[in-house]
Amino acid sequence: MKSIIRRSYRHIHRMILLSGVLGFGSLIASSCAVSPAGTSGLYTAASENGPSQTAYVPPAGKGPIVVVLSGATGPRLYDRFSAALAREGYYVVLLDSNEVRRNAARAENLSRAIARSQNVPNAIAGKVGVIGLSLGGEIALSRAADMPELVAVVVVYYPSTSFVSNAGDLARRFRVPILMLAAEQDRYHNCCVIETARAIEGAAKERQASFTLVSYQSAEHGFNLAGPAYRAQDDADAWKRTIEALGQYLRP
Repeated sequence: MKSIIRRSYRHIHRMILLSGVLGFGSLIASSCAVSPAGTSGLYTAASENGPSQTAYVPPAGKGPIVVVLSGATGPRLYDRFSAALAREGYYVVLLDSNEVRRNAARAENLSRAIARSQNVPNAIAGKVGVIGLSLGGEIALSRAADMPELVAVVVVYYPSTSFVSNAGDLARRFRVPILMLAAEQDRYHNCCVIETARAIEGAAKERQASFTLVSYQSAEHGFNLAGPAYRAQDDADAWKRTIEALGQYLRP
């Protein structure tokens, strides 16, 4: 019996780590004690209208659009994050960055997903906010930040920047406000190092782009994910800044 209990506990603990994106600090701070039903969005398979997505409807039934681009681990780790954003008043569309990034038409994949979201009754048509995490941050910086006709603001968490060979070339494409939330101790596959984040910041300032870098001194990759890298204080601060940025440009 004890061995069964131990196995059950390990299974439950593993499921919590796999399914929880926001740590308990942010969940409390943003009034999002999420039940299983609260994290289940509406899934739509990929089609000619865009890549597969999971949509989350705000409590009021309608809100401005926020597109969330997942990390390489796939969208299911970001269900709670997306559901929490929806409770802030946004119609949230969660995309699998692996699917968006799969071919050369990344910008087209993203723009089609945005266009599809603008034509549902739960969304307020207009420019959208884009949030990219890790791999999703790469797509947000390289594509969404160069879509001023569709995107109002970009927020990136510990974005993958290993694709950057010249920070100046990237910064020339910044045409919307950007908030970057970086982890100074991030050495995850050397994809998202703070040195590159600072180089991008410097290049953006030279070009007078609307770019804000916030770095967390002791944080590692995935500091807002439930797990060993989780840091409640940094998570809460990043969440607060995210909501403020979205509110400034989208106003739910």
